[in-house]
This record gives sequence, structure tokens and C-alpha cells, in this order.
Amino acid sequence: MGQPHPINPVDVGTMRAEYEASGIEPEDLHDDPVAQFEVWLVDAINAGLTEPNAMVLATVDDEGQPWSRWVLLKDYDGRGFTFYTNYGSFKSTHLNANPVASLSFGWLDLRRQVTVAGSVERVNDAESDSYWNVRPRGSQLGGWASNQSQGIADRASLDDSYAEADRAHPGPVPRPPHWGGWRVVPHTVEFWQGRVNRLHDRVRYEVDGNGWTRRRLAP
Repeated sequence: MGQPHPINPVDVGTMRAEYEASGIEPEDLHDDPVAQFEVWLVDAINAGLTEPNAMVLATVDDEGQPWSRWVLLKDYDGRGFTFYTNYGSFKSTHLNANPVASLSFGWLDLRRQVTVAGSVERVNDAESDSYWNVRPRGSQLGGWASNQSQGIADRASLDDSYAEADRAHPGPVPRPPHWGGWRVVPHTVEFWQGRVNRLHDRVRYEVDGNGWTRRRLAP
């Protein structure tokens, strides 16, 4: 706010890439948006994209302020899209106060994005344990060491907490009670395919009773 522009600002207004790609038609997509998501996820994996399961998670705090950050998708099925975190983190605090969220996957090299919106729920302990048990030991210790989103004095204090967690758990590392999964249960899923002249293709799925409807939207 009120900060001067840098001496040589980047002229982002003239940055432009043309999107020339095959289009999408609603009738050519799967009836189930999760099945269609999997098709595009596999395409992103096969294309060698970095972190194809990365997604932007948007939440709303108790004052109505939206926040967004990158997280990693760790499971998906007909129930929704799951990620894991510290239950004391900012994102978890927001989700407890306002149990709704949106997710955005950006596979820009393929000129594609997928946006998910819906309610949220905690996954059960068995599912959290199952994922925790396949995490590398270092990541497990990090889950104990980091009091996520809380202020810390310096990096050294974080490294000390990690060393302390390592000493406390010389064998298998149990899942902390403050760590587990959140599932975004979608009511809307939108697929976006970049096209020439900014006339992009958009197909939106919406919950309709026990099934889904889909329709094309203007770009």
C-alpha cells in the first residue's frame, strides 16, 4: 500500500501467450467429474509437469477474509479431494470456522485448469493413519516439530524441535493428534481448456440430486 513502483517495473500488461489447443465439448466428457479429473491428472503426470497434484486451496477466515495457498492433493475418489495438514494451522482454523473451500489445479503447460468448490469435512482417523504411515520418516518428524502457523524465534528453534522429535521417536513415528486430513466435498467442478483469442472452453459440473449436470460456460 502506497509503495513506489520499482525503477524498472515489469510490464505485465503486455505479457501474452496464445493458447492453441484442442477444445472440449460437454458431451465428450465423463458423466462423473472425478473420473474426468483423473483423465486430466494422468495427462499432467504423463506430460512430466512438476508437482501435478499441487493445488491452490482457498479458505475464508472468521472475519470473511479469503486466503489461498498451495497444498498437495493426496487422495481423491467419489467422496471428494483430500489433503493433509496440522489441525492447528491457519487453514484448519479457517475450515473449522467456515467449512467451505475451493481448489484450483493449474496445468498451464497443457493450457488447462480445474476448479473445485464445496463443503469440507475431516477424514477419519483410519484414513489419516493410512497416509501418515507411508510418509517418509523425515516428513513425519516434521509433523511433530512444526507448530504450524505459529510464530517462532528463528530457524534454529525449528531445527531444535526437529532434533527433539527425532530423539523422542527412535522407532516408528506415531501420527500426532493434531495432524490429519481434510476432504473437500465438491458441489461444483469446472474444467477449463485454453483456446486461441482468449475464447477458452469452460465446462461446469454441478450437483443435481444424486448425480451431476454439466454445461458450457462463456469464457
